[in-house]
Amino acid sequence: MKLRRLLAKLGSSTFMAATIFAVGHAAAPGAYAAETAATEAKGDFIPGVDGTTNRLSATFFTINQVLAKLDRERGKGAGATRMAALTPSNVATDALPVLNEAPPAGKAPFGVVAFRAPEGILWRKWRRIEADMAKEHAVLQHCRTNPKTCPPNAAQFLQLITAVKARSGRGQLDEVNSAVNMVIRYVSDFAQHGEADRWSTALATFATRKGDCEDYAIAKYVALTEAGFPRDDLLLVLARDRAVRQDHVMLAARLDSQWLILDSRRSESMDDSEATSFTPLFTINGRGVRLFAAPYATRGSVEGAVEATPAAAREFPQFRRVS
Repeated sequence: MKLRRLLAKLGSSTFMAATIFAVGHAAAPGAYAAETAATEAKGDFIPGVDGTTNRLSATFFTINQVLAKLDRERGKGAGATRMAALTPSNVATDALPVLNEAPPAGKAPFGVVAFRAPEGILWRKWRRIEADMAKEHAVLQHCRTNPKTCPPNAAQFLQLITAVKARSGRGQLDEVNSAVNMVIRYVSDFAQHGEADRWSTALATFATRKGDCEDYAIAKYVALTEAGFPRDDLLLVLARDRAVRQDHVMLAARLDSQWLILDSRRSESMDDSEATSFTPLFTINGRGVRLFAAPYATRGSVEGAVEATPAAAREFPQFRRVS
């Protein structure tokens, strides 16, 4: 009792702190189970056991019991209820509301954030292509100084590069997009190489004049870089085309902070905001393979989905898609 009177003089907060400390030294609850039930029913504090063990008397309580008792003492009624961390609707506050801000738009195409992808098959394919592109760059350099000994496919590709250089701005993108689409006839990797998926370099594709979507995109990527377009502003985009329910590869080019899509099935470039049927998955360029952080997984199928064909197949009937 002396301890209780001392704590009462020090204040209720000290009493509560000492009480919480004393809980750890209390006896087992079996001896006072009946008293506990009766006291809980009244909503009051629960006394502990103080026998011959010389241990401190303990008081057991819940936070809700403490708040209820304080409210009763302050005349708020026996049924008063308070919740921690909730501001009642009838209480004025000058605290600013918490806003659920939208995540910042990414710098990659489609406004989505991308980060370095884990090592895997895409990295292996791209490293092989980069090594082959370095060799083909040497061939193009040789052709520039020795045109008479230039292979026909390299000479044709150099003509394309020259035509791209003669244009400016978006005209460069439309030039390379339409020219590559006209030169290459769509043929699946299985039909051409007997493989499910093979990536070919620009000169290899121009040698056969055949290829699938990634071969179109790689040829455009090389042509633009050889024409002086910044590498950091070019991205191969691997996406899911929900309109035809198949994976697809395109080239994205950034011009005046706007990403434009160069597709093998369109003669002209288009804003990435217009490519609403695509779910972007990966991007690839000189910085390596990057994975989109938040693909549009919630987008459903596009109504009226039809089989897609390259732009060349529509505008030039002799270029038929071979599946």
